[in-house]
Amino acid sequence: MPLSRPHSLDLSPLVNTHDLRGTVPDQWDERIAELFGAAFARVTKAQALVVGHDTRSCAPDLALAFAQGAALYGTAVTDIGPCTSDQLYFASGELALPGAMFTAPHGPAGYHGLTLCRAGAAPLGQDAALAEIRALVERWAVHGAPPSFVPVGTIRRRDVLGDYGARLRALAGLRGIRPLTVVVDAGDGPGRHSAPAVLAALPLRVVPLPAGPDTAPAHARADPLAPAATAALRARVVAEGADLGLALDGGRCAVVDERGESVPAPALAALLTAREMDRHPGATVVHDLATSRSVPEAAAEYGGKAVRTRVGHTFVREEMAATGAVLGTGRAGHYYFRDFWNADSGLLAALHLLAALDDRSGPLSALVAPWDRYRSCDETDIATDDPQGRTAALRAAYARHEDVMLDDLDGLTVTAHDWWFNLRPSTTRPLLRLNVEARDAATLGSVREEVLRRLRA
Repeated sequence: MPLSRPHSLDLSPLVNTHDLRGTVPDQWDERIAELFGAAFARVTKAQALVVGHDTRSCAPDLALAFAQGAALYGTAVTDIGPCTSDQLYFASGELALPGAMFTAPHGPAGYHGLTLCRAGAAPLGQDAALAEIRALVERWAVHGAPPSFVPVGTIRRRDVLGDYGARLRALAGLRGIRPLTVVVDAGDGPGRHSAPAVLAALPLRVVPLPAGPDTAPAHARADPLAPAATAALRARVVAEGADLGLALDGGRCAVVDERGESVPAPALAALLTAREMDRHPGATVVHDLATSRSVPEAAAEYGGKAVRTRVGHTFVREEMAATGAVLGTGRAGHYYFRDFWNADSGLLAALHLLAALDDRSGPLSALVAPWDRYRSCDETDIATDDPQGRTAALRAAYARHEDVMLDDLDGLTVTAHDWWFNLRPSTTRPLLRLNVEARDAATLGSVREEVLRRLRA
């Protein structure tokens, strides 16, 4: 995609429902980032905004260009520098400013992204704002940017790490935590600095897992829930005789118990749900439809309510805002908190886990065991040129079964007594995504193979 005054520019392959992602510099660069800054300022009518970025080598230049574009539109910019996504959400919420975060934690080298939010860390995406911003950038890239405002806005640097850490510790309700040894893997991104700094204020022995240089792309541990990604963490927990290990990735958190075994994400989600229901009697938890059954079960057992929604960051957050839910969970290990502006924070989830562990005298494995009720497999991608047709055929096949329920909230979900699966289309690629959960491993395997056989028939 040429970026030097093209005759036309189509950013639709890069802009999805809530952010922009693509390769730098061939698909987008500092000039496009500057136009996004000006367009964001114009559409939100912001007199001030906050911007942050991760530690990929191209991130500082992209963030600076965005800030300059907003400043040329007369907007005052607070630059919080290298940060995690939840630090940016904290700054947007605490300062009541729209925010822009330059990050692409799951992308390969040369890939980067931009996530935008309204003041108070409110999601920007499902309304028309992002489409309007994209249209302005496409037009300005061809016909020239608007003239700068007088006076031009300022760009000032601000460190929010101390305030961010204090907020997280207060929200988790850490009163008198017992001394624990915690191994922390925050990857190669800014979390390798912020996570130890936040935990340092607690009576913990923190063992950081060595990481690469700050400028290395954070793709070596793109998915903290993948077993291969936590191998070094699991080994280090055992070697240190630690109480637990934490793999942190912005809004996501994966946990290793004292035996060096990964805590299943559904069990952790259910444990956090139970704790929040206990702290807030009668409260609501929002979960996407690919989340384990153990989450609504935990809510019900503690007198709370569970609300199911479509898969995706924006859908969970919007449903939380609509229902006043105290907690939101997603299948990919994201945890969203009402008192954190409905935003996700893996580190806040970890602090809640530390507080729950402090409430009990036993090890983490014993704390989690009651919630490890089901077996699931990694999300499976099925390439297809006809996702709608394949889904319709599968629906027709299962509609003939009297012992299952079908719903179409997000793709197709088929639910039986001791298993369920969801098949939904990707929003960016020609494929279907399959999630399966069952009471035991044998049932899980048979249901998964049956669905795949029908899809490939």
